[in-house]
Amino acid sequence: MKYYVELIIINKDSVRDPEGETIQRYVIEKYANNIIETRVGKYIQFKIEANNEEDAKNLIEKIAREGRLYNPIVHKIFARVRKE
Repeated sequence: MKYYVELIIINKDSVRDPEGETIQRYVIEKYANNIIETRVGKYIQFKIEANNEEDAKNLIEKIAREGRLYNPIVHKIFARVRKE
């Protein structure tokens, strides 16, 4: 089956996000005062063939880890899978 896998890479909660802080301070706060924090990251979408959703997710997480798409010391990743 074909799947779309979305890989989201963001800084860990304990790591500062200067880009997110800048957006929060100079953009968000002009329009809303109830947004507590803004964080910025990377978004990568893959279209792959796999036997099931779990295999698709595991493959992308492996590629992200072994291909060094993120730094596990400062980043965390989320993978979301959906059928084509």
